Amino acid sequence: MSERSERGVTKGQLLLAEYQSVKDEQKARIGFRDNLLYVTLAVVAAVVAAAAQAKQTSMLLALPPVCVVLGWTYLVNDEKISAIGAYVRGDLAPRLAELADTDVVFRWETAHRGDTRRASRKVIQCGIDLLAFCVVPLAGLGVYWGSGQVGAGLLVLSVVEALAAVGLGVQVVSYARGPVAAVQPPAVTGRPPQGS
Repeated sequence: MSERSERGVTKGQLLLAEYQSVKDEQKARIGFRDNLLYVTLAVVAAVVAAAAQAKQTSMLLALPPVCVVLGWTYLVNDEKISAIGAYVRGDLAPRLAELADTDVVFRWETAHRGDTRRASRKVIQCGIDLLAFCVVPLAGLGVYWGSGQVGAGLLVLSVVEALAAVGLGVQVVSYARGPVAAVQPPAVTGRPPQGS
């Protein structure tokens, strides 16, 4: 089969277009993910200020759902950012390198991962994520529980919220440890799947 398709587009051009597309998605997700930390800090400050001003510790029960939702959204975006990087390194780059008859393309995709401080940065980032999305809402619940203004219905709600925050913490640590198993894309053969 010729490298040039019937419409005059080469495989290399298609791979470069795909690379640009996934990198654009990765860049957008990085911006969105990073802003979620600032949004979380702003929401936490607003809720704490409102609770202090109203002298109603029950208002702190707003922290866990907000932090868990924002934390999960942060985590999902972070996972997709990593998945895009893994796809570029493990699938797209080798295919393009083969077409270009070279050993390596997109060197930055692997070079920045060889930094000796990468492991410590990942541990610190995991700690920051846990602090922002899990410890802060649990601390808010602790203040609520210690306030003496705990009603039966809100106590049940607060326990559910605590379990959600702990569950998110487990997920944050799990994702920080790395992927469970890499999913391999299907082989591209140029033929339609059987049964089509």
